[in-house]
Amino acid sequence: MDRRKFLLAVGAVPLISPFHGYAQPKTMKDIQALQTNWKTLLPAGLNVPSPAEPLKLSKDEWKKRLPNDLAYKVLREESTERAGTSPLNAEKRPGIFACAGCDLPLFTSEMKYESGTGWPSFFTTIPGVFETKKDFFLIYPRTEYHCKRCGGHHGHLFDDGPPPTNQRWCNNGVALKFVPRDGGKA
Repeated sequence: MDRRKFLLAVGAVPLISPFHGYAQPKTMKDIQALQTNWKTLLPAGLNVPSPAEPLKLSKDEWKKRLPNDLAYKVLREESTERAGTSPLNAEKRPGIFACAGCDLPLFTSEMKYESGTGWPSFFTTIPGVFETKKDFFLIYPRTEYHCKRCGGHHGHLFDDGPPPTNQRWCNNGVALKFVPRDGGKA
């Protein structure tokens, strides 16, 4: 039984909407609209890199570029941050979640939901920003995803998210940076 079905079976219902004030998308057409209109959440004048512009740096250059050792370990060595440690779990403002390694926009605030896992979770992505591969680290296969531009490890994709996608893009918070729509401080 997947996590979502188990929680429903035992009567675990969230006290607040897991969608942080946004309407839950009901159809795949709603999802496509979110994926198409993501640029409306960008601050005016923000320079957005393209996934087609690869960013390749040496180990030392990555260590200088990234804000701390944990960000380096997660993005460059496929580590995982401890659950519940990211301030981005509580981020509810309109804006964009971008790769902490290369600034590529990955998710919008409207794609985020509260999964109860302790990591920022999203039910879909901005199209074309990730590459996936199978990960057998915990014996059973999981789908791991990486930033298409810089190759940074972000997290794992599960099939226990909300409908209509049923996806949970479970992301390490330290692998993300939040860019508020109003251009304020993240």
